[in-house]
Amino acid sequence: MNESRDIPEDEVLAHTRQWLEKAVIGLNLCPFAKAEHVHGRIHYRVSQARDGEQLLIELGEELQRLLDTPADQIETSLLIHPMVFQDFLDFNDFIGDVDDLIERLGLAGILQVASFHPRFQFADTAEDDIGNFTNRAPYPTLHLLREDSIDRAVQAFPEADEIFERNILTMKALGHRGWQTLFDAVSEGSAARKEPDKP
Repeated sequence: MNESRDIPEDEVLAHTRQWLEKAVIGLNLCPFAKAEHVHGRIHYRVSQARDGEQLLIELGEELQRLLDTPADQIETSLLIHPMVFQDFLDFNDFIGDVDDLIERLGLAGILQVASFHPRFQFADTAEDDIGNFTNRAPYPTLHLLREDSIDRAVQAFPEADEIFERNILTMKALGHRGWQTLFDAVSEGSAARKEPDKP
């Protein structure tokens, strides 16, 4: 597996929040995300793990946190791990370990984990297929969700099964240039925050 350089936690959080605001919410890729973001019910954890074993330990901790915390305080969690599983194939293999952990903890049907990655690629697609970008985040990320919350969201949004197809159409309309422009703005904002004050 490939490891990345150490990245300051505040930078990881800033990039992830901007991705959520600009892409997930801004492009309406997930119609349920805005309310949780606005009400501060998304928990972020930046993992320091450098191997899958440590990441699984942290994932177990975050699954337990979600179980122990009322949904009106934490509805969902993002476990961001910038220093491990930079290779998407390694990351994709690791998701099998994630599913096994959920089974061992007896959480199947209670919690589930979705995955995002900078090089996410759906099966039978080309690497640069714009549809893959619906699941591309700045860093490898595990998204912890409550099954009952998903069920309620689906009831409130009867066309939930059409979200994926709509997102693909959104990405095709945006195109690679539009996606890059979106994140150029994010990068410029990040650089501006880092620029030292001029005398």
